[in-house]
Amino acid sequence: MRAVRYHEHGGSEVLQVDEIDRPTPDDDEVLVEVAAAGINPVDTYFVSGSYEPFTLPMIPGVDAAGEAVEVGAAVEGVSEDDAVVATGLSKDHYGACAEYVAVPEDRIARLSEDVDLVAAGGAGVAAVTAWRALIDHAGLEPAETALIHGGSGGVGHAAVQVAAAAGARVVTTAAPEYHDRLHELGADAALDYARGDLRDAVTEASSGGPDVILDHRLDDYLQFDADVAAHDARIVGIGENDPAVGFTNDGVARGKDLTYQFMSMFNTPDLSEPLGRIAHLMGTGDLDIEVAPTYDLDEVATAHEDVMADSFLGKLVVTP
Repeated sequence: MRAVRYHEHGGSEVLQVDEIDRPTPDDDEVLVEVAAAGINPVDTYFVSGSYEPFTLPMIPGVDAAGEAVEVGAAVEGVSEDDAVVATGLSKDHYGACAEYVAVPEDRIARLSEDVDLVAAGGAGVAAVTAWRALIDHAGLEPAETALIHGGSGGVGHAAVQVAAAAGARVVTTAAPEYHDRLHELGADAALDYARGDLRDAVTEASSGGPDVILDHRLDDYLQFDADVAAHDARIVGIGENDPAVGFTNDGVARGKDLTYQFMSMFNTPDLSEPLGRIAHLMGTGDLDIEVAPTYDLDEVATAHEDVMADSFLGKLVVTP
């Protein structure tokens, strides 16, 4: 089969397409014919060596969707010919930027037959991170208000939809060209993150302050989040940021009894559980992963460059 691999760490230039043997699944694995593999910033961290994969050469690609073509003897819940979605690959397991990938049972979930596999290929990291942050960590409840920073991003646009599906009022920040689509995806208010009165605008849109805040840039918004949050609000930090920058006035956070949670999707004990929730939302139409440009295997290096450089709504996806 054809697979993208890197034999040493570096930039996108170390990625190459190799011809290798198709994997044979272990008893607890499912062999997936890959229809689509999402491209995430974290993929570039593994390639650069900022995050260390278990071996080299390595196949990148944390996310996958496709068809189960072979199922290990111990696997339950997935059968041959099922449409599936997977995530959590390329760290301690070979990744998804290949024609086939063997996926452990605890990192895969079945999809409804009518779900678009290309869109599902971009769902994993984005949607599972959104679910874990808002539901598992923050405990977002119906009628609460959620503030989603960066609503046009991969995690951001998934989080808008997860929060809306949970029955929350959703306030998000994004560039103005994305506001209309974010309203369609479930945002009650979409605000330009560059506006000078953003604090006042968030407070007004959230009727006094959000109960839950999902933030991918705490180094920029740590104090902002404390200033706008409601009393007893829960703030979840994701992504590559440096909260050590600190508060300019941490008394605000103490005065409101705020809770800060830092998380990584890779710490999820059983990824198949939130993946199953995400698969359900995609099947009911409550979650629609926006697909920006798609790439073939020979263009994965370009996709790695684009995911770190370009502004776009949704996810970049490789279609082997």
